Amino acid sequence: MNVAMPLSPARSRIAAALARAVRPRPRTTVSQWAEANLRLSSKGSVAPGRFRIERNHALQEPMDCMSSRSSVASVACRFPIQFGKSTMETAVIGYTMTENPGPIMVCLPGEVSMKKFIVQKLNPLIEETPAVRECLSSVVSRDARNTQDFKDFIGGQLYIEHAGNPKRLKSTSVRTLLADEFTEFAASLTSGDDPVALLEGRLSAFPGVAKAMYVSTPGIKGLCRTTEKFEDSDQRHRHLPCPHCGEFHAYVWDDIHWTLDPHNSRVVRAWLVCPECGAVIEESHKPAMLAAGRWIPHNPGHPKRGYHINCLYYPIGLGPRWAELAQMWLDAQGDPAKLKTFINDRLAEPWEDPSMRAVKQNLLAERAEPYDLRVVPMAACYVTAGVDTQDDRLEVHLVAWGRNMAAWTIDYVVLPGDPARPAVWEALANLLNRPLQHASGAQLRVAACAIDGRGHRTQFVKQFVVDNQDSPTPALRLMCIFGAKANNAPVLGRPKWEEIKADGKVQKQGLHTWQVGTVHAKHVLFRRIGADAEVERDERLVHFSDQLPREFFVGIVSETFDPRKNLYVKKRGARNEPLDTWVYAYAAAHHPELHLHRYTRADWAEAESRILQGTARRIEPAEEKQPPAAASQPQPTAPARRVSRSSYTARR
Repeated sequence: MNVAMPLSPARSRIAAALARAVRPRPRTTVSQWAEANLRLSSKGSVAPGRFRIERNHALQEPMDCMSSRSSVASVACRFPIQFGKSTMETAVIGYTMTENPGPIMVCLPGEVSMKKFIVQKLNPLIEETPAVRECLSSVVSRDARNTQDFKDFIGGQLYIEHAGNPKRLKSTSVRTLLADEFTEFAASLTSGDDPVALLEGRLSAFPGVAKAMYVSTPGIKGLCRTTEKFEDSDQRHRHLPCPHCGEFHAYVWDDIHWTLDPHNSRVVRAWLVCPECGAVIEESHKPAMLAAGRWIPHNPGHPKRGYHINCLYYPIGLGPRWAELAQMWLDAQGDPAKLKTFINDRLAEPWEDPSMRAVKQNLLAERAEPYDLRVVPMAACYVTAGVDTQDDRLEVHLVAWGRNMAAWTIDYVVLPGDPARPAVWEALANLLNRPLQHASGAQLRVAACAIDGRGHRTQFVKQFVVDNQDSPTPALRLMCIFGAKANNAPVLGRPKWEEIKADGKVQKQGLHTWQVGTVHAKHVLFRRIGADAEVERDERLVHFSDQLPREFFVGIVSETFDPRKNLYVKKRGARNEPLDTWVYAYAAAHHPELHLHRYTRADWAEAESRILQGTARRIEPAEEKQPPAAASQPQPTAPARRVSRSSYTARR
């Protein structure tokens, strides 16, 4: 009879190692691993100690998408602040390092946010979670390869990067990607790279097994990449059961109601109303509702996962109560910056300025009016021009002005050619000096023109203006303009002398340059366009011809306002020259020899009378009645003369 001989201790260890190597990997999910191993630190969590999914059931499904056995390859989480986004990310990091080893990258918007993540999230994960610490201890703990932003562990590497360093991003290939605060990436990528393409390129070496998770609060509507990712997914919302009727609903901000203290107008009580049965749902029902919640796709069948939730789902003790949120909402009313912060950070929805909701490309195109280009409408009395300078062209916007500064775009022309060569400037002079037909039969000329002096062709803009300054004929007021740095600058600031180079010599006081308050002017335009949506055509203040191409309407609404930065931000992929040139033409109407924005009824009546009498072609605008200019404002040099004509390219 054969009797098995006992194995030596060394052979036992070898056999155990072999058994572990060939044993099938258990079907552990990220949430299961987190409950068994993850320890939350007081440095970055409001509930330190052992992680328990019962504290926030909504995190379970999104984090389990990053499990090794999950077929999901892309996850977008549009979550509010303080909802456990970082906890979910650290769980994925720990799970990958211990259960599903491979190269993993965590990418943040900038260096500051990267350092905060290392200090508040990564280091506590290693210090407080033994499983992760042991994984690293298998490598020499003081090895130079284990730095703050790089960790080498058994079977993989952990990279911590930021979007401000695209060169490092481009040189790294990983199997798992976590993009934290993804909304901010586009602003951080100064290289001009597309953030989605850049990050997804890091996964190309692992086809079929790569996973990516994009986590963030949203930003501005039309610019927010997190919202873009969510919309390109199955769009899952958290549905909760009504404690009264049992129906499941995704609760939104409109479902909350509150009462105010009559003495100080503070919120004293808040509750939800069931959209199905109309019953009152007190916040005391929230724990049971959250535990029974379900993620339900609103775009079923899409291969990518997307999760959206708002501040109404905060577990009690881990976020503001409903009454506190209602008070935040009331405090934000009337303050665009606070309102944007609440909508982005608490409701987890993209911000859209209410005044911009009617400023849509398709809406503008639909209400375009049937008037001919290059014909000044009967109600208009003056025409100004705005010119944008590009490396290979000039774009010219002609705007007619009437009472109340009502504006009509009467032409938009693209003049191809390098502004470093004279041909395109001759074409511009030909266009500006060509008389315009007025609907009355009279002729008008461009009264003032503002040319963008920024960019690579500043010297040629200045030279064009100087070459046309010395004529005594006030046919055209040329202005070399620059965008003001101050966001609260007036539409047209005081002119200042700048030097120019002429005949190889530098003239210290060669010409006046003007600063334009672009933010102020764009506010005027968009508020007027928004107000025009609710009035009859004759009462509108901004008019566009139906002969303008579609690209023009895309460009005129190509920017949206960010109240936190007090700046207008260009939408991705849009051309903003139509908008910029309208602003320049509006600034030209503020020329101190015109001051059209100061015209009284009598001034407009006199201008209209002269046109109707057929004298507009003989009377220069400088001869008409002018409001007194401010005594402290310097006067520019003499207006431009006409220059030689040449053919110019027809409008695009």
